[in-house]
Amino acid sequence: MGIVAGLDSAPDFTRIVVCDSDTGAVLRQGYAPHPIEGVDGGGGRPSDVDPQAWLLSLGEAAGGGLLEGVQAIGVSAQANSLVPLDSQGGTVRPAMVGGDKRAQVAAADLIDALGGREAWAQAVGCVPQAAQPVTKLRWLAKNEPDAALRTAMLMQAHDWLVWQLLGRPVRRTTDRGGASGTGYWSAATGSYRTDLVELALGHQVMLPEVIGPSDPAGTTPEGLLISAGTGETMAAALGLGIGLGDAVVSLGASGSVMAVHPEALFDSSGMITSLADATGMHLPVVTTLNAVRALRGTAELLGLPDLESLSDLALKSTPGSHGLVLLPYLEGERTPNLPHTAGTLAGLRRESMKAEHLARAAFEGMLCGLADALDVLRGRGVEVRRVFLLGAAAELPAVQAAAPMLFGAQVVVPQPADYAAIGAARQAAWALGSSQGTLDPRNPPAWQGAAAQVLEPGGELAVGQAVRQQFVSVRDQTHPGAFRP
Repeated sequence: MGIVAGLDSAPDFTRIVVCDSDTGAVLRQGYAPHPIEGVDGGGGRPSDVDPQAWLLSLGEAAGGGLLEGVQAIGVSAQANSLVPLDSQGGTVRPAMVGGDKRAQVAAADLIDALGGREAWAQAVGCVPQAAQPVTKLRWLAKNEPDAALRTAMLMQAHDWLVWQLLGRPVRRTTDRGGASGTGYWSAATGSYRTDLVELALGHQVMLPEVIGPSDPAGTTPEGLLISAGTGETMAAALGLGIGLGDAVVSLGASGSVMAVHPEALFDSSGMITSLADATGMHLPVVTTLNAVRALRGTAELLGLPDLESLSDLALKSTPGSHGLVLLPYLEGERTPNLPHTAGTLAGLRRESMKAEHLARAAFEGMLCGLADALDVLRGRGVEVRRVFLLGAAAELPAVQAAAPMLFGAQVVVPQPADYAAIGAARQAAWALGSSQGTLDPRNPPAWQGAAAQVLEPGGELAVGQAVRQQFVSVRDQTHPGAFRP
């Protein structure tokens, strides 16, 4: 079939990979940072960004003939981005991106306006958070009413980039994966809730057409096919090649657990965000507010220079940390829903008051918190046979030693790569093959899987269950009734 490209427009950079369309082998790569200046909304990076910055870095990353011979391009872009456009297609204000703390009050307003968390979970499979486009619309209506009134069309970053690549045609498209993160499209029904857009913004607007996973968004005048595009999370899942029975645990400052499931999940508590994936399946996601931040806090407390040193120290202890248990709820927590709580250190005895036991307890507490998130999905019938572990902390020996026994599953640690860009390229190959009649439009191309280290729980499973039970006992005694998977 030839070669295809995938581009990932992340919060800070554009990465482009050029791949063999049959095998997925990466042939060439390009990279450029975004030339970004903007307003910090409280997340440590700009929350207001001129979308032209994405185009500028795209052009730079594609320089030097990188795209020569490419037949199709797929686009992945940062989630939770909102690009409000006027009736002529111009931006009415900079794009609102990322976890914008300015919108926290707007999220609470929206939850109340529809009648509570359960009403939102039933409507669109998620409860409004500060980062979501629907919440940003409410913030816009309350704080910049003139810009809100001029807003006639809504796009996300990947929609906007696809539209630009196609020369700004009349038809504007998105995919179900990206749409499912907006807070005004339901993965369960496959349709927009335009009433929620009006509830947030105050009036109706045009929304992109949601096209199928293998459908092309269009073709450039030069004959280059552009696929539907999708959000970064969905593109990374496609790039990793995960399927039924697979879960992905992402270790950032906060943590997330997602899994592939054949149907949308309704969760009245709002712990599950019901997203769609880029293949026609579903990606239920459970988030924890505390993951690597608990490790960094412990390293600072112990006077250690980095997480590698914390890992080395933790391995001098044993599973269970001599009875020491850390509930790592340092920023409050979403899973369980304890927004105003703090962390807890329990099990202090003379023999447990050693640095190595606290170090081990930090790793076990973080991983047990993520195991709680996995249990939320398992409790709703989601099968988890293996867990893909992502993030720099996944490489730490203490994480790799404890994760299989605490998750109770095979753990796969993929080699670092830009899986979102690879997933976008795989989508491009799918759309190209479907249009040529060489690929089944219902199934993406079978590309080679990610190179990875595979870790088995083996004989440590019973030990892991005992450590989990120790954690669960402290959690339930400290916060009775808070966790209901």
